[in-house]
Amino acid sequence: MPTHGENEDSEQPTPTLEFGPASTPHEDGHVPAPTPPDDPAAWYAPDVRAQYEVAPETVVTISDADHGFDYDVREPTLGHREEAALETVRDYFSTVARRRPLTREGAAERASAGLSPKYRRVLDRLLDLSPSARRRVEYHVLADLRLLGEVTPLALDGSIEVVDAGRGDGSERLVVHTENFAPATTAFDSGVEFADRIAAERIEDYVVSFAGYDVDVVVYRDRLLGEDRFATKYAVLEPDLLPGDAELIEECKERIWEANVENVVADRIDFVRDRAREFLSRRLTARNTKAWVDATKFRMQSALSEYGLALPPVDRRFAEDRLDDLVYYVLRDYVGEGILTVPIRDPNLEDIEANRVGERVKVIPRASVTGRGGLRVPTNLAFENETEFTNVVTQLAAADGVELNASNPSAKVNLRPGSGTGDASEVEETIRCAVALPVISEGGPHVSIRKQTGDVLTPVDLVESGSLSTELVTLLWLCYEHHRVALFSGATGVGKTTLMNAHMPFIPYDHRPISIDEGSREVHLPHETGVSLTTRDHESEYKRVSMADLMTEANYLNPDVEVIAEINTPASFATFAETLNTGHGVIGTTHAADIETLVNRVIEQGLPPYLLRELDLVVFPHKVDGERYVSEVVELVPESEYSETWGRRGVIEKDGRTLHWNSIARRNPDGSFDLSYEHPQLGDDHRRLGLRLFTRIADATDRTVEDVEREFHRKHRYVEYLVREQVTDVGRLFGFLSDLRTDEAATVERVRRKLAEREAADSDP
Repeated sequence: MPTHGENEDSEQPTPTLEFGPASTPHEDGHVPAPTPPDDPAAWYAPDVRAQYEVAPETVVTISDADHGFDYDVREPTLGHREEAALETVRDYFSTVARRRPLTREGAAERASAGLSPKYRRVLDRLLDLSPSARRRVEYHVLADLRLLGEVTPLALDGSIEVVDAGRGDGSERLVVHTENFAPATTAFDSGVEFADRIAAERIEDYVVSFAGYDVDVVVYRDRLLGEDRFATKYAVLEPDLLPGDAELIEECKERIWEANVENVVADRIDFVRDRAREFLSRRLTARNTKAWVDATKFRMQSALSEYGLALPPVDRRFAEDRLDDLVYYVLRDYVGEGILTVPIRDPNLEDIEANRVGERVKVIPRASVTGRGGLRVPTNLAFENETEFTNVVTQLAAADGVELNASNPSAKVNLRPGSGTGDASEVEETIRCAVALPVISEGGPHVSIRKQTGDVLTPVDLVESGSLSTELVTLLWLCYEHHRVALFSGATGVGKTTLMNAHMPFIPYDHRPISIDEGSREVHLPHETGVSLTTRDHESEYKRVSMADLMTEANYLNPDVEVIAEINTPASFATFAETLNTGHGVIGTTHAADIETLVNRVIEQGLPPYLLRELDLVVFPHKVDGERYVSEVVELVPESEYSETWGRRGVIEKDGRTLHWNSIARRNPDGSFDLSYEHPQLGDDHRRLGLRLFTRIADATDRTVEDVEREFHRKHRYVEYLVREQVTDVGRLFGFLSDLRTDEAATVERVRRKLAEREAADSDP
C-alpha cells in the first residue's frame, strides 16, 4: 500500500516477512502473523476498530478516539504529475453544467457506471499516464465532476446511517453515525458542500410527462442533523440552464405574447412550441454569429477532433438539446402553471402548497410513495418574485373562469390541467385550488391545491388497509341499496369523499343517482343512468345556476339517490333539507368532527333539529399520523331505543329539542372494529344488531326486521368473499353486484363452480 505522495507503480523495496503465531514483535526480529485491524491483539493498529473499502482503492478506517471514534478516508493518492493532469481536466470541463446526485443511491449508480464515453474520449487525449495513474485520476475526475466532490467516499459508504452537521457553519467537524460506530468524527468541516446528500436515501423516482417532455422526479430522505427541519424532500429535475438563458426565455415569452394570431388556435402546445423554436433558433444563431471567434473555434476544433488532431469541444452552448431545454421552459410558463407544472401533473401527490415568495413549495405525497400519508415535504421549487407568483395564481383562477382583482382577491376553483391543449399528459384527477392575491396574504400570494385521485378505491381496498371492517361495509351496502340517508363527516383530508365513492357500486345498476353542487366533480358514478349537476356561481349574472335550479332539475330527472358532496354552504344545507323531505336517498359529505359539532352546524345554517332524525348513519373518519380510518359510526334514535341500547351514546339538547344518538360501531385502539352484535333485551340466544337502521329499512320495504337482518348477514358473507378474492377493481365489483341483482342463485352457483375448479387445480400434483 503506497504512502502519501508515492505512486503505486513506483519502485519500492520489498521487505521479507516471516510469519509466526505471536501477535507482538518477536525478539529475533520476525514479524508476527497478520491479524484483522479490529483485533485487539493487532500490535500494528491497536486503536483501529474497522477498516473496509467503499470503492476501488478508497479505504475507510474507524478508530478509537477520546470523543468516540475517528472516521478517516484514504483515497487514491496522486503525485505531482497526476495532480497537474487532474487540474487540466477540471479546467477543461469548468464550463459544463453539472447535476450532482441527490441521494446515496444516485451516487452509487453513477460511481458504478463510471465516466460516460464523452468524458473518456476527452481524457484519452488529455492524459498521458500509466494505467494505474490513469485509474487514480479517473477516480478524482468522477468524484469532482459527476459525484459529490470531496465527500464522495462518505456517500459511497452504505454503513453510514445519520450525518450530523452541527451548526453547519464550518466551525465544527462533520460527524457520522455508522451501523456499528457512533459518533464518528470525520476530517471534513460541518459546512462542507453536499453534506446533506451523503446519507440521503431515495424513496421513489419516476417520470412526469408534460407537453412531450419526460421530467424526472425524485422523492428522497436525508439523514442530516442540524441542517434542515424536513427529512423527506421532493425534487423536480428540470433541464439545466446556462447564464443568460433566463433572459433569453423571457424575451421569447414577450415575443409570443405580442405576436398576432390570425386564426383560432386549436392546439396551444403546438402553437407555442413552433413559435418558441422559431424565435430561439434565430436568437441562438444570431448569438453564435456575433461571437464569431468562438463559433469559428468551435467548428475548427470539431473538424480537427474527427481526425484526432484536437480535443472535441464540450461547451454546452453548442449542445444539440439546448434548444429543447429552452422551449421546455417557455411551454412550462405559457401552457403549464410555471414552477407548479410538474407537481400539478404528478399523480403521486395529494396536496401542493405555495405560501409566500422565496419559500420552498411544499407537497404531500400519497402514502404509496412515502409509506405514510399526510407527510408534508419541501421541494426544490420556489417563486423568486411576486410578479411570477401572481401570474400563476391569476392563471389558475382564470382556468376556471374566475378573474382575480382587488375587489375579488381570492377564489376557490376547480382545474383540469391539459384539457383542450392536446397534451397527452392531461390530468385525470379532480383538482381544487384555493388561490389569493397579495391583497389579503402577507408575504405575497398563496395557493393551496388539493388533488382527488383518479383511481377510485373499492371497499375491499379500504378493508385491506384497515380503514373499516367488513360489517361496516355491509351496513353501507344496505344504506346505498335501499336509498337511505348517510353522511360522511370530518375535517378536510380525512377521506370522506374516498369513503363515499368507494361504496357507489352498491347503488343498484338500474337505479339513477344524481350528484348535485360543485363538489359533484369529485363524485365517481359507475352507472350509465347517473347524472352530475354543478353550479357555476362565478359566471356572469345571466348564466348563473343556483342550487334551487339544480333541485328543480334533479326532480325532473326522477332520481333514486341524490349525492350532495361538500354540504358546507347555506345553499347546500338548504338543498340537503329539501332533499330529505322528498323521500329520495341522500348521500353526502360535510365538515364536522363529531355528532355534537354536526348538530351545531346544521342548526347554525337554519335547519330545524328534527330533520336530523332523518339521518340513518353518520360516518366519522379520522386521520392520525397519515393513517385514514373510520373512527365511529353514529345513528340518531328515538328516546325509547336510546334507553334500551348499550354502548357509547349521548343526548344533545339544542333550541328546545332533545336528540339521542348511539355509537353503533367504533375503532378500538388496537386497530380492530367493534360492532354491537347483541340486542340488550334478547340475550345471547338471538344475535341481532338492534339497529334503528334495520327498522327503517323494514318499514320502507314492508318487511320484518328479521328479514332485514338476514339480508345483512347474507350480504356480509358476500363482502367477505370479495375481500378474500381481492376484488379491487371498480368495474369487476360493479359487475358482480349487478349479477347478484339479476340472478343471485345463478351467480352464487358460478362462484362455487369457480372455487371448486381452483381447489381442484391447486390439489392436482
